Formats: sequence, structure tokens, C-alpha cells
Amino acid sequence: MSEKKRVLVVDDEPDFAAIVQTNLEKEGFQVEVAYSGDEGLEKIYANPPDAIVLDIMMPGKDGYAVCKELKADDKYADIPVILLTAVASHVTTTRYSHRDGMSTEADDYIAKPASAEEITESIKRLLSE
Repeated sequence: MSEKKRVLVVDDEPDFAAIVQTNLEKEGFQVEVAYSGDEGLEKIYANPPDAIVLDIMMPGKDGYAVCKELKADDKYADIPVILLTAVASHVTTTRYSHRDGMSTEADDYIAKPASAEEITESIKRLLSE
């Protein structure tokens, strides 16, 4: 990569976010971390990243709400979003409807416990499309 791609990791588990950040940085990405949906949106609006790794289950604004808000805005809709969740049994595909009919338009979905390698490979794939 000639210019480092920027990735925002939004997860309320600091240890998990740190592991993902370390692994992405080893792969040459520039990584920023947010620990809530609201903080993630603030960082996205201030300086849009090239890709977003977004936990679903967070206090306050959850990953569904953040993804929906981004995908509804033409300025941010093309940023690849990878959703992460420990509630894998309810989700089988991306661009799915879930939880009271709320539809999300994530570009990928990875079940927790997710390995940093899985996340890195997904980001590389999405940024090369």
C-alpha cells in the first residue's frame, strides 16, 4: 500500500479493540479506535475513514444504528462497514434485516469471537473491490 488506508475500530471492549488495532497496524493500516457508537460517529464525521469495523452490541447508539445512519448518508454510504457481534445465531448474511425489522447494509459480517486475521482479510477484500 503506497498510502496507508485508515480504519476506524468501534468496540466497547478496550482489550478486543486493542488486539484488532495492533494487528491492523502490523498489516500497514492506520487505525483509530472509538469505544461507543456516538464516539465512532463523531470520528467518522470529523475525518471519514476508508473502512469501519463496528461492534453491534454497545451501550448508547449500537452498531445497527450507526451503520443505518452512515448508509443513509450519501457522503458516508460507500465506506465499507464490517459488523461484529457475539449474537451470531440471529444473523446469516450481510445486508440483512434483523431486530424489529431494522435493516442494516453492512458490507461484511463477522461473528465474535472474531480473530484479528479474519477482520484484516475482510478489510483487505473490501478495500480492493
